[in-house]
Amino acid sequence: MHKQAARKMFIFTVCLIMVLSLISGCSGNKNAAPAATAAATEQPSASPEAAQQADTGTVPADFKAGTYTAEADGKDGKVQVKVTLDDKSVITDIQVVSQNETAGIGVEAINKVKEEIIAGQTLNIDAVSGASESSKAILTAVEDALKQAGGNVEAFKSKTVVKAGEGKTEQLSADVVVVGAGASGVSAAVSAADKGAKVILIEKTATIGGASNLSWAGKFYNSSAAVSSGLKVEVEKEIADWIVNNHWRVDAAAIRQYVTKSGETYDWLTGKGYTTTFLNFAGEQLHMLPPYETRQELLRKMLADSVEKNGGQVITEATAQKLMTGTNGEVTGVVAKKSDGTTLEISGKSVVMATGGYAGNKEMVKEAFGFEGVNGGLGQNIGEGLKMSWEIGAKVPDNFGGQMLHQTLARATDKLKAQYEPFEASYPVMLSYLPTLMNVGPSGARFRDEAATLTAVAAANTSAFNGAYHLVIVSQSQIEALKTKGMKGLQAPKLPGMPPEFYASYKDKFKLDQPWKDADKVFESMVANGDGYKGNTIEELAKNAGMDPAVFAADFKLYEEAVKTGTDTEFGKAKEYLVPMGSTGPYYAVIAEVNNLCSVGGLLVNTKFQVLNDKRVPIQGLYAVGVESEGVLFNDTYVGNGVGLGYSFTSGRLGGEDAAAGALAKK
Repeated sequence: MHKQAARKMFIFTVCLIMVLSLISGCSGNKNAAPAATAAATEQPSASPEAAQQADTGTVPADFKAGTYTAEADGKDGKVQVKVTLDDKSVITDIQVVSQNETAGIGVEAINKVKEEIIAGQTLNIDAVSGASESSKAILTAVEDALKQAGGNVEAFKSKTVVKAGEGKTEQLSADVVVVGAGASGVSAAVSAADKGAKVILIEKTATIGGASNLSWAGKFYNSSAAVSSGLKVEVEKEIADWIVNNHWRVDAAAIRQYVTKSGETYDWLTGKGYTTTFLNFAGEQLHMLPPYETRQELLRKMLADSVEKNGGQVITEATAQKLMTGTNGEVTGVVAKKSDGTTLEISGKSVVMATGGYAGNKEMVKEAFGFEGVNGGLGQNIGEGLKMSWEIGAKVPDNFGGQMLHQTLARATDKLKAQYEPFEASYPVMLSYLPTLMNVGPSGARFRDEAATLTAVAAANTSAFNGAYHLVIVSQSQIEALKTKGMKGLQAPKLPGMPPEFYASYKDKFKLDQPWKDADKVFESMVANGDGYKGNTIEELAKNAGMDPAVFAADFKLYEEAVKTGTDTEFGKAKEYLVPMGSTGPYYAVIAEVNNLCSVGGLLVNTKFQVLNDKRVPIQGLYAVGVESEGVLFNDTYVGNGVGLGYSFTSGRLGGEDAAAGALAKK
């Protein structure tokens, strides 16, 4: 029988069964979908929310029973699963055999999607917000397992479920409503509750902590720990230099508030049990966050001890959709949608926006900044908080578009991780952090003193001036030196300044003198994967990489002369970083892309963190903290070190207090 005709006959048969079931007073699920019913009632591991979802389709019982193993690419490596089906084509179990996803984000997403697949007996599952790659990985792996079992996989994929809360509306009220549960949102909710306000905190993902779960350290000026260690910042000089370095196009009062008040945040966090560790980082006052695996738990405890203890709520997997306003334009609450389909109408006297910016929205970043770079932050930060605020009259700042650019990434890394161990797969990205190699822009022109790679912000912004990427040039002779002597073979002055999470899986090999085994094979794979270029000659490399051959050849010659003389007349690179390239090929070019951790700003605020309208007058009831409001500190882009996180905690702490004061004054 023709497939299309067979499909039509199947649909007709299902419809007939459903009609007969209705006539006889029987449940449609009882007769038409026993497999789905069994799955919904016999899987204790499935979440209650998922189990409440109703079946709106059927799947032919034509899979071969058994256990099937499959894998798919996640955000940080392969996700491998074992899927077990019984003789009724019911998925009875999904075991995650191995995965390397981020704890608290990707891991939770995998578990949630797994439960929903079992409960609904379908692959028609929404990706978990903020962990789309991890969600896609388990869905793809399970689909592959089902293909191995034979049967109609497309029918299984198309089967839908009705969410338990679809069409329902729940009304809640609070003094302060905080949207977003990252560092700034949690801090705002806790400080507001401590001031006596009833707080409702909503978060679109299942995770508390946002980007702070991925970050390394924050800057709290003149904290008690910094001062007691003997390192004290001269406040007035710091403020004056900050203003000048940003060409005076900043809110000087906001800078003063952060520099003079952030030290108190260190003690405040410590008192809440969220202990940071002071570090004298080459004269900068940085404070390392608690161990990665403990952070979310610590923040949840802060919320339990204040927000929930004072009668408030923390609602995860609830996405804000629009702001509610009164007759005079004042903000009176938020409309949100829960993952089960329920609409929440949350009234509040103060609403605090802490939704993390828009760096996860490639189109929005490209429009505002010129190119998107690589989102090294959170995928859920897509700008809806800004858009909701703009829709009710918030001003778009004059310096809108700034990003938190922080070092560069090698495009080759993800594909190489599927072919090599993590250390070997990281060869290209490690080279992008070394000052002893030649860097050129897309045209082939050298564009900087490569010692800029030693400083994260300088590395990223000097690259960004040339566009979305630059090329790191390495020769065969340099690769041979790496194979025998490791990075010492290229006279690297220190280990690449990568975030700890980059090398956590190979920290035992992350040494200057660790030989780079199979380096030649890795770089050949990089080229084969389309993430870098190769040429037996300089001219051939230029042609293959899309550079202008004459431009690249001329700058390559100048660089060789600088190496011989020890004097870089173009950029002043120090002699100790001028390492010979080698006179024979082949030569390779590593594509290094700008790493964009988050957007900077989007809402204009005063020092009470009230959001301003086009006339720079506060919109009553609306506040913003964290990166949404960070544009007041910088001219066009982030140039701090630890400021982003330090400001998030500090603005949240202070903004929450202001929001509580505003709300309680209306009672």
